Amino acid sequence: MEQLLNADYSGAIGTSGLVSMVVSLLCVVLSWWALQNLKLDLVIRYPKSPQGRLLHLLLAIVLGHFVAGFLLDYLGWSGMMRNLFY
Repeated sequence: MEQLLNADYSGAIGTSGLVSMVVSLLCVVLSWWALQNLKLDLVIRYPKSPQGRLLHLLLAIVLGHFVAGFLLDYLGWSGMMRNLFY
């Protein structure tokens, strides 16, 4: 019985990790796409240089991380709502 319970927890943790990774990567890609419209040449001298592209990538990662965190928190909170009516 205890092995079955541990297997269920392991499967749930693995699924949660996989969902978190996929959502995070999708949010970074979405942020990268959205930042393509940003005029970095107003802030950076050479936006096409390796440093400019690295800054663009880092901005996409940071923005994607915050968006993914919000979405995953919201998903967790909505999952807790079913406990409200027990």
